[in-house]
Amino acid sequence: MLYYGADYYPEHWPESRWPTDARLMQEAGFNLVRLGEFAWSRLEPAPGRYDFAWLDRAIDLLAAHGMRVVLGTPTASPPPWLMAQHPDAFLVREDGLRATYGHRRCYCPSNPAYRERTAAIVGALARHYGAHPHILAWQIDNEFGSRCYCEHCRQRFHEWLRARYGTLDALNEAWGTVFWSQEYTDWTEIPLPAATGGVANPSLALDYRRFMSDLYVEYQALQIGELRPYSRGQLITHNLMGFGYEGLNYYDLARPLDLVSWDNYPRGFWATAQEVDPAAPALSHDAVRGLKGASFWVMEEQSGPSGWETMGAAPRPGEVRLWAYQALAHGADAIVYFRWRTCRFGTEQLWHGILDHDGRPRRRYEEVKQTGQELARLAAALAGTSVKAEVALIHCYDSRFAFQVQPGNPGFRYAGHALDLYRALHRRNVAADVVPPTADLSGYRLVLAPALHVVAPQVAENLERYVQQGGTLLLTARSGVKTATNTVVDLPLPGLLARLAGAEVEEYDSLPAGAAQPLAFAGPLAGRPPAGQATVWCEALAPRGAEVLASYASGWLAGRPAATRHRHGAGQAIYLGTCGDAVLLQALVDWLLAEAQVRPALAAPEGVEVTLRQADGRQLLFLLNHAQEPREVALDGAWRELIRDRPARGLLRLEARGVAILEKA
Repeated sequence: MLYYGADYYPEHWPESRWPTDARLMQEAGFNLVRLGEFAWSRLEPAPGRYDFAWLDRAIDLLAAHGMRVVLGTPTASPPPWLMAQHPDAFLVREDGLRATYGHRRCYCPSNPAYRERTAAIVGALARHYGAHPHILAWQIDNEFGSRCYCEHCRQRFHEWLRARYGTLDALNEAWGTVFWSQEYTDWTEIPLPAATGGVANPSLALDYRRFMSDLYVEYQALQIGELRPYSRGQLITHNLMGFGYEGLNYYDLARPLDLVSWDNYPRGFWATAQEVDPAAPALSHDAVRGLKGASFWVMEEQSGPSGWETMGAAPRPGEVRLWAYQALAHGADAIVYFRWRTCRFGTEQLWHGILDHDGRPRRRYEEVKQTGQELARLAAALAGTSVKAEVALIHCYDSRFAFQVQPGNPGFRYAGHALDLYRALHRRNVAADVVPPTADLSGYRLVLAPALHVVAPQVAENLERYVQQGGTLLLTARSGVKTATNTVVDLPLPGLLARLAGAEVEEYDSLPAGAAQPLAFAGPLAGRPPAGQATVWCEALAPRGAEVLASYASGWLAGRPAATRHRHGAGQAIYLGTCGDAVLLQALVDWLLAEAQVRPALAAPEGVEVTLRQADGRQLLFLLNHAQEPREVALDGAWRELIRDRPARGLLRLEARGVAILEKA
């Protein structure tokens, strides 16, 4: 089933307006609406006094116009009475200051009183709506995040550490607390990273990030436990924030959910960039799809300019439609726009929806309506199809958290480095799954593992098994440096991956901002286009059975290996000892795709994204023109263009920000 709709806040508008909204939604082709995720004060105006009548009326009205509902649990934004009664429930920031009332996500997820009130409101909603025929799904809270450093969290952290390490002797050994005389003799002596600045002990800082992630997983489980006994086939989800968010381990958060969803704002919230990088939302789509290896929903899709105190750029004509199709192309089965109508009051007065403040349909509504009419015709063709990838990108939260503690170079960002590699795949229209380092990799021809900094033995074994069985693996600089407790290995780098790489790191250099080192290709890459440049970080490699693929061309590292290939078992491991600019990464990825015999579904000109959804021998080819000018794509054979319902062969013209979906004729 394909779902299409918007996030709606009937409590923000006079009830006399609701029928107009429902009619316009129906005319736009909507069959799904999200409600209630910020309505706690309206749903429970006083402790234990619930008022669901207004929400009942809104749901009934929307259902009469053909829409089902995703009902949000309202715990992201507590009512004033709750926080006034329990001031210790406010989150404490890393700087030690306690949050004050007036913003969302101001609560501490470990606070006992807050958890008690959470169970009460979620349980009441579950009992009232659990068997409701028009409630399709529940959304728990809203965009979990924001680490807390309060006394409740400190106590829970000590409990978490006891469960993880068992004894203080084991913790002291794992953390290396002999450094700076930090050996603990009582659990209560262990501080929060806020109190130490976050870097005095990197092991503590990494474990606190793990703990806070586990705490939100636990808080989510509390709500799931209230919902499950009363739900009658209703799905449970949470709206994530895509690949760019760094605060939680989304693999753990996604595991107990029926499906995952995320909030997609390609033009950002306050950004004013002239052009959108289409690879960024594509990576987030793929990352969210990879959390459960299944199709996903977009619970908030940008429909207008966004911002709080300041406002970002407005979506250009065609972009709202293009972004919806990009989500579908990467495996989405639902598109829900944020928001239906721009709010007249509160923080988000500048965060625009499909309708402006006056509620009148204009350009953005007409674009959304056009898309809805098209999707109604496409739903049957899309049913059951999914994305099948031959390439995987490993996303390691332990490494990501460790780099938050010690980035090593001020210009290095784990997510940015991963996006740079992904972008090289995206330019070639090669699909990728985003997977954890412990995933079964046997079904992939090529695996990219950017900056796999924290490596446990089971991860090293998994990668070695993949290569031995015939896979092609790319490792990049700063891999294998840390143990699972965020201490440096006592092995030649890349540590547990050195045997697999067939090379060791002899020296490394952190480059200043703007500096770069030119490279020269060698071996099988010799004679290819310019090699590009090493950026951010340079490692001088010593081959131990590997062949050299590239060397530094100048500077104090001139002539020393920068990239190697090691044939291992039936496969090969490539080690790139730098981050690299776009020229280097594109040349290397192009060669790796050829080596792994991975081909795009269709060759296309610059700016045109091509993706494939398939099932039972059916193939649907999505052509998305992200350029500001028309593009022509050469088709291989006879196709049928589904949106316009006409044959397509030879050259297919795509207008600026145009879309075509093709099925083999």
